[in-house]
Amino acid sequence: MIDLIKELTESYGPSGREEEVQKVVLKYLEGHIDGHKFDPVGNLLVWKRGRDDKEVLLDAHIDEIGLVVTNIDDKGFLRVEPVGGVSPYTYVGHRVRFPKAIGVVYYEGETPEEQKKNLSNLTFDNLFVDIGAGDRSEAESLVSIGTFGVYDSYFYKNGNYLTSKSMDDRIGCAVLVEVFRNLKDPRHTVIGSFSVQEEIGLVGAFVSAYSFSPQICVAVDVTDSADHPKGLKRHAMALGKGPAIKIKDKMSISHRKVVELLEQAAQKANVPYQKEVLTFGGTNAAALQRTKEGIPSATLSIPTRYVHSPSETVSLNDVEGAVKLLVSFVDLELEL
Repeated sequence: MIDLIKELTESYGPSGREEEVQKVVLKYLEGHIDGHKFDPVGNLLVWKRGRDDKEVLLDAHIDEIGLVVTNIDDKGFLRVEPVGGVSPYTYVGHRVRFPKAIGVVYYEGETPEEQKKNLSNLTFDNLFVDIGAGDRSEAESLVSIGTFGVYDSYFYKNGNYLTSKSMDDRIGCAVLVEVFRNLKDPRHTVIGSFSVQEEIGLVGAFVSAYSFSPQICVAVDVTDSADHPKGLKRHAMALGKGPAIKIKDKMSISHRKVVELLEQAAQKANVPYQKEVLTFGGTNAAALQRTKEGIPSATLSIPTRYVHSPSETVSLNDVEGAVKLLVSFVDLELEL
């Protein structure tokens, strides 16, 4: 599974530009699914047929946060806008990767005093990206206005912890891939939605279920981990204590019966789990709940440190536990 996670997280796939990651998913799913297709929005949908006529949809968004070039000055420096919920502070001094160039992000300031002022009040207005171009023409030979970039960060394993860019939500994608690789003769048809453009407003998930008629949906995503210095005191989630079954966040309340089924699946598979109440944010479950006439939905989360940074960190135990839990879940009798 480590090779899968490394390849997924290091792939280039900002919102709206997810094709490279989709190819990785399909490579690892070869021989483990009965079919796949792309819907008009670009979601990758895969399925494994079950013994009965019921359908379970598992979702993980395949995009990542990033930057988009908005302007190029005469000296070849790029101006950028965030794609998704990105703090300008996480980019300062870091590299950003475009399809044909690598750039360094820094902030303006002609004097130390001006730099200090800009750093204390940092916005994307005083950030720039240096791709090593001497002028606008040279820069435009590598990037153009509208080119998307992502953190230039690599995967590494530190004991039981895994760190990389785009764990949000490539780790959810890895979980889904492993679930399908472990399905032999499922009771229900299992549908995997590797949905696009979650980071800019759950775009893909609003339509991903229209091609099917699932009786139940589970979104797999990351969540905040509060087990670091001065973590949020109202959050209980921690690395290494198991995947977290979400009760609510700012955008949705998980369907009670789906929560109960997830708990039942965890107990059946002997997987430790946490309960999650997130005081901000949301997942694709909020969109799936609103699809068609409404689909009972919930979220299974992977606690993550340093979300939306170049070094998002998860516990391998939690990831493996999520796989076992979901393999157990999709084999339960669906009574809602």
